[in-house]
Amino acid sequence: MPELGHRRRFLVLAICCMSLLIVSLDNTVLNVALPAMQRDLHTDTSGLQWAIDAYTLVLAALLMLAGSTADRIGRKRVFMAGLVVFTVGSLLCSLAPNLQSLVAFRMVQAVGGSMLNPVAMSIITNTFTDPRERARAIGVWGAVVGLSMAAGPLVGGLLVESVGWRSIFWVNLPVGLAALLLTLRFVPDSRAPRARRPDPVGQLLVIVLFGSLTYAIIEAPSSGFLAVLPYAVVALAALAGLLRYEPRRAEPLIDLRFFHSAPFSGATVIATCAFAGLGGFLFLSTLYLQNVRGLSAMEAGLWMLPMAVPTFLCAPLSGRLVGSRGPRTSLLVAGCAMTASGVLFAAFEAETSDVTLFIGYVLFGIGFGFVNAPITNTAVSGMPRAQAGVAAAVASTSRQLGQTLGVAVIGAVLAAGVGSASYRDSFVSAARPGWWILAGCGLAVLLLGALTSGRWARGTARRTARRLETPEVREAVSA
Repeated sequence: MPELGHRRRFLVLAICCMSLLIVSLDNTVLNVALPAMQRDLHTDTSGLQWAIDAYTLVLAALLMLAGSTADRIGRKRVFMAGLVVFTVGSLLCSLAPNLQSLVAFRMVQAVGGSMLNPVAMSIITNTFTDPRERARAIGVWGAVVGLSMAAGPLVGGLLVESVGWRSIFWVNLPVGLAALLLTLRFVPDSRAPRARRPDPVGQLLVIVLFGSLTYAIIEAPSSGFLAVLPYAVVALAALAGLLRYEPRRAEPLIDLRFFHSAPFSGATVIATCAFAGLGGFLFLSTLYLQNVRGLSAMEAGLWMLPMAVPTFLCAPLSGRLVGSRGPRTSLLVAGCAMTASGVLFAAFEAETSDVTLFIGYVLFGIGFGFVNAPITNTAVSGMPRAQAGVAAAVASTSRQLGQTLGVAVIGAVLAAGVGSASYRDSFVSAARPGWWILAGCGLAVLLLGALTSGRWARGTARRTARRLETPEVREAVSA
């Protein structure tokens, strides 16, 4: 891809951020609308979990395929196809007559979404070739997540109260169309000099693993352990199959050799833990604010601002820190803040007081604002730039898998704790184990951030590069 001028590079960044905005906004808007959807569609907690997880599950399963396909046939082409499918899926979601249809249309949305974020990140990686400038661009990318958190609850609350929950999907239509037209005009096409060949067996194993694991977790409270045990066994078998099959392929869907690098492995696990925390945090907060406190969707959206605004403000700061000092500082700040937030809710019932609820939301927002840039920068820098689609897809898959598991696990814990009692009477005590899990996610970010960003970790990255014996990988690891 030819070198672009400064203004053109940042125009490309803005266009890519538009795709992230509609994907991220879709999740935050949907969370505020959950109670209204629950009443209108007559569903229970597991139904709400599926409304969220059907989307993130398909995203997680298809992201690596989309990234490698974009490297092979052209990133601009796949990016534009993703915008079309996502926009059409959004329209279908707004017309869904029941929960089953909504879940199916959310999966259509996710097929389009899988072609957006990793491909956009690979476009950014190939556009911003200077490591420091790339880190700052990724910081802007992370700030868009914060913007979606700030705007999503407010926009969602306003739409739900004035028009109805179906209107939350209409927001994607003009943004998706504008991004499509701008991409056609301004984004240059690029592809890897030699992209990976398709890996249908690996892709099938990933789908089986993610799908069966999520189903077992979500349905366990209502169906019982014995009923979901076969799905758990299938998930374990699929994982074993991946670990055995992928190393035997010359060009696997998941190149397990890269996980010999501690920074790369740390980035994927940290992404899973951080986004599991985000998914569980939003799920618990939305249900508590509306179903327990009795707030309207708009009022609940306003209460989410103490979390959203720090995320928005801290993301670009984190990007600058990563560019100038590396990922360690950002990861330590993120881990400390997320852990403190979880402990505040779990040990001190922060939701029962306005002051502690506000502090808990601010702490989580700071933590999540700092965590995104080091995840993305470390993951992308740890793989060859020629395979940028695959690199971005691994990081994005970890995010979506984490969010899927966060909603599944926290929702299952909540459903088991509430049982047949009303939310208003039993929510705080039923949610306490979930908050401890979220505190554990923050502690994992802290410990792994410290472990995988020091001298020993950098040494494993260098040894991994030598083991792979390809000059482009060595260049990527040292970037």
